[in-house]
Amino acid sequence: MNVNLPELDSRLAELEMRLAFQDDVVATLNPQVAMQERRIVDLAEQLRELRREVTQLRAALGHDIGDEPPPPHY
Repeated sequence: MNVNLPELDSRLAELEMRLAFQDDVVATLNPQVAMQERRIVDLAEQLRELRREVTQLRAALGHDIGDEPPPPHY
């Protein structure tokens, strides 16, 4: 490979700029990703709680809605 020094310096400078940009993007995205992960965990817990409540309501009603006949218009 026959590369002259100014060209090599230019390519190295370009790579350093790209790396700096990527580091900045990663630093910006990390807190956002962490926040979204926390939100997903919170939503999953809320979903589990809703499922528990629905199960308890079904037990309290004493029947399963799936056992009911379809409405007359079916």
